[in-house]
Amino acid sequence: MRIVVIEDDAVVAETLTLYLEQAGYDVATASNGVAGLALAKGANTALVVLDLMIPGMSGQDVCRRLRAESSVPIIMLTARASEDDRVAGLELGADDYVPKPFSPREVVARVQALLRRTSSPSATTPPPVVIGDLEVDLFARQARLCGRAVLLTPTEFKLLETLARSPGRVFTREELLARAFGPGYDGLDRTVDVHVTNLRRKLDPNSATRFVMTVHGVGYRLAHPREAGA
Repeated sequence: MRIVVIEDDAVVAETLTLYLEQAGYDVATASNGVAGLALAKGANTALVVLDLMIPGMSGQDVCRRLRAESSVPIIMLTARASEDDRVAGLELGADDYVPKPFSPREVVARVQALLRRTSSPSATTPPPVVIGDLEVDLFARQARLCGRAVLLTPTEFKLLETLARSPGRVFTREELLARAFGPGYDGLDRTVDVHVTNLRRKLDPNSATRFVMTVHGVGYRLAHPREAGA
C-alpha cells in the first residue's frame, strides 16, 4: 500500500516516512500542494496524510479538489489548536485529523485504523439494504442513489454501514464514534455530527432529510425501509 505524505517540514516528512515504512507501507512524499495533489491522484494511493499549512496550494484546497473526484482516505495534520479549525477540515471531507505536535506512532496507528475501515468485508456480509431510492451495498462497500454510485469517504461509508446494518435503530454519537473510528478514539464531540452532515448532503442533494434521521438528545438512525415513501 502506498501512503502519500504531503508535508513541507522536511524533518516531519522524513520521520513519518521512517515510521510508516517500518509499519510496512510504501511512502511517497511531496513538499507542496500542487505536487502532493498529483501524487495523491495516483491509482495506487491507499491513503493521504495531508498537512494543512503547505505552500503552492493550501491543504484545504488539496482536500477539496481531491474529494471532488476521489474517496481516498485523508488524514489531516494541523498545527491549529481550535476546535473550529479541526471541524473545518472534516467538513472539507477529511476522514480524520491529528493535531501537532504529534507522536509518529499515533499517526501510524490512525493510518492503520483508517485502512482497516476500508478493508474487504467478510463472507457473512448481508445483502444490500434498500430504502426507497437508496441502496447500501455492504459487500461492494458502495451506496447508490437512484441507481447511481454516491462518492463517499471511508468514514462516511462506515457510518452509513453501521446505520444500515440495523435500519430504524437509534445509535448514540458515542456508539457511532466507536464503530467508525474504533474504541478509545480521542476526538471531538462534533466529529460524528460533521460526518453525518456531509453524508446527508450527498444522500439528500435536495436538502430533504429522508434517510439519516436525527433523534434529538440521543443520536441518529437510518430510516426503516417501510418509511421509504414518507
